[in-house]
Amino acid sequence: MARAVVITGPSGVGKGTLIRSLCERLPELELAVSATTRQPRPGETDGEDYWFLSAAQFDARVRAGAFVEHADYAGARYGTLRSELESRMAAGIPVVLEIEVQGARQVRESMPAVLQVFIAPPSLDALRARLVGRGTDDPEQVEARLRTAEEELAAQDEFARVVVNDRLEDAVTELVEVVRPATGTL
Repeated sequence: MARAVVITGPSGVGKGTLIRSLCERLPELELAVSATTRQPRPGETDGEDYWFLSAAQFDARVRAGAFVEHADYAGARYGTLRSELESRMAAGIPVVLEIEVQGARQVRESMPAVLQVFIAPPSLDALRARLVGRGTDDPEQVEARLRTAEEELAAQDEFARVVVNDRLEDAVTELVEVVRPATGTL
């Protein structure tokens, strides 16, 4: 069985960008597509960026035990479907989960051998600038994400590795160095 890697950190820290670069450098890795109840952002595709579910669909899957982890985050629900992990891992494909801290804790409980990496911003001000700069959230949503980010940043010591995403290229290089031996990728 292949290993899984959890990559977590506050909203806007650059997890998606880092993971895309990681997967380009280690093409054996595959990203598990998370499910969410939030509305798609412009350019997002169902089944590629997220599995976009209604609240009722999400609840039904929770009751059925279909999630490895799930949590509420900034007014929406997110989760990793068990099928996203099991099919890849059974085929020997190492898988990356991009999830938030609550979900990472749940995965740690059920899969303690999984490598967990926390992506941190260089500062809270830098994170605010990134959230505002991406232009996908209204001011109230940005503030909610920042309040959640402060709580998440306080939890970074729980994680095996912390990568500070200050300079993208440096952060990608460090992430590759951390993930490669944990997943057995070349």
